[in-house]
Amino acid sequence: MLDMGDGGGHRARNVLGGDLLPCSLNPVTGYFRDGCCNTDATDLGLHVVCCRVTADFLEFSRSRGNDLSTAMPEYGFPGLAPGDQWCLCAARWVEAWRAGKAPRVVLGATHERALELIPLPLLQEFASDLH
Repeated sequence: MLDMGDGGGHRARNVLGGDLLPCSLNPVTGYFRDGCCNTDATDLGLHVVCCRVTADFLEFSRSRGNDLSTAMPEYGFPGLAPGDQWCLCAARWVEAWRAGKAPRVVLGATHERALELIPLPLLQEFASDLH
């Protein structure tokens, strides 16, 4: 995995304290488009929550101005479909949770920096890899 952008070469960790696992290679996700929810200081959106998107969430995101379901070939983005996994901004996940539209989370592929905005028990409640 990539380092955490701190220059120290530390391996990225997930919210459970283990090595960060890949989130999705089809479609390729992540701030760095490396398939993982890696981050560094340039990732102002904190794209660190690995989610399994649903139709409800995709509609919610579109209603908030971020259409994730429409393909944008000019950016190499195929558009997401329900069931796809994607590195989501932590603040967007919180917003979706507050609206009752939060998608399931893959804890092993969710970067530990998600804990800056989302408590671990809440992430565990929505975990797809614990159920």
